[in-house]
Amino acid sequence: MSRPRQTDPGNDRPLGPLESAVMNALWEAPGPLTVRQMVDAMADRGLAYTTVMTVLDNLHRKGWAERDLAGRAYRYRPRTSREEHVGRLMAEALSSAADQQAALARFVDAMTAEEAAALRELLQRRGDTDS
Repeated sequence: MSRPRQTDPGNDRPLGPLESAVMNALWEAPGPLTVRQMVDAMADRGLAYTTVMTVLDNLHRKGWAERDLAGRAYRYRPRTSREEHVGRLMAEALSSAADQQAALARFVDAMTAEEAAALRELLQRRGDTDS
């Protein structure tokens, strides 16, 4: 059972700790944020405006965030949802396993009963659409 490696153009560079924190804030935001709004959202970290601006610019350059000009300020939003990102990470991890069936078995063994039930339901739905 071999799975081709999936790539996500632009998102192939790993995030640093501050970039991850900013992405988490973007994912949790109800909508696009300006740099000032991001500074306010991360006030507990005591970050300078220019630091947050640089991180958001880097995230945009790396393909993690999109931005639109609103007046004189950019509004930033995640390029993909957190769930899409996690799904790609899971697919990438699986594609890198020498024995993908064994990796899947370990993954399933680590699931809670609720997670296993959700997986069964998703697989059942997928089977219904493949017929």
